[in-house]
Amino acid sequence: MNQIERSFYSKASMYSFGIVMILIFLMWIGTGQFSHVDIMLFGYLISSFVFAIGMTIRMCAWAVRPATHQVLKRSFANMKKRKRVKRNWKAIVKTIIDNIILQKFIFKRGIYRGIMHWLIAWGCIGSFAITFGLTFGWMHFKLIDPETYQMVVMGIPTITMAANGLFAQLVYEGLNITAMMVLVGVTMALIRRSRNQDVKVTQRVEFDLLPLYILLWVTVSGLLLTVSYKLLGGWMHSYLALIHQITVVIFLVYFPFGKLFHLPVRPLATAVPMNYQEVVGVDTRECKSCETPYSNDDQIDDVKEILGAQSFDLQLADGSYLADYCPSCRRRIRVMKQLNIPSNLPSPNRPIQTNNGIHIPGFGQKRDDSYYKKTGEK
Repeated sequence: MNQIERSFYSKASMYSFGIVMILIFLMWIGTGQFSHVDIMLFGYLISSFVFAIGMTIRMCAWAVRPATHQVLKRSFANMKKRKRVKRNWKAIVKTIIDNIILQKFIFKRGIYRGIMHWLIAWGCIGSFAITFGLTFGWMHFKLIDPETYQMVVMGIPTITMAANGLFAQLVYEGLNITAMMVLVGVTMALIRRSRNQDVKVTQRVEFDLLPLYILLWVTVSGLLLTVSYKLLGGWMHSYLALIHQITVVIFLVYFPFGKLFHLPVRPLATAVPMNYQEVVGVDTRECKSCETPYSNDDQIDDVKEILGAQSFDLQLADGSYLADYCPSCRRRIRVMKQLNIPSNLPSPNRPIQTNNGIHIPGFGQKRDDSYYKKTGEK
């Protein structure tokens, strides 16, 4: 592996090359050794390769961060443990249903935001699946007889459908359906961002509004294509097709480097219930001072590893770390440090002694004699 890596400028470039080769190989299979490549999709094909390279580079940069790297390492290590198989699968299924399919974490912030985010997310996922499937030739439609079509996936004939049937119409209009989902979701997002004063104060045009504008351009230009050939007899269809292709290329090139990048990394939310949720009696860690259960072994060890990788020395004089104490005891430690009290952590049931030897006079109150003795000695 090291010998192969030396042939490339970096690991990111090596992985990018590997991803492109895999895509070309899958395209070779899906198109029957490139026997039915749609040349009209050539622009989408090139931008899809650029998208794949950009995503690989960004994923590599994201994965080498100390926190992300530690979480990934912990996840892979726990997936290999037999005693955690049940817990791992439960966490994966729960995350897929709650966080990805239903997106409950957004609905908790409001019904409006939940519907808006769900429409944009699943509209984009559906559009990606259909676009990449057609662009790379992973699926195409074969005419069996004048009234029957067959869907071919990766060169394997699958379902047959009546050319004018309801199912066929849903398949043909797949991109229009997902585009309408995105259009409604983006419109809701723009309305919210134009009316909500709290959002208007914190939002940035280049980070928060630009991706919405790009999604709006892509969906509107794509839907205009349908309007052109269905209602206007193909009026300006070639120009609209070019405009739509340009917007899709801009979207795919922008995607890995903007706000929309959070979509492919969302599945990492699986790591939270899989690694860090407490299971009483199995991995609950007690505070080193007050002995109150507050976290688990994996999380505490990962915090130490992450802070160590970032050169944060949070080790105390007795050899313990701040991560070994619960939040309440950490606050006590900080107070004692700020008061320059070099002593061990007191019992949580006793008050903190704040007498540090410095005597400040009040109204009608003289300084202690010891203060002047120390000053005179200096």
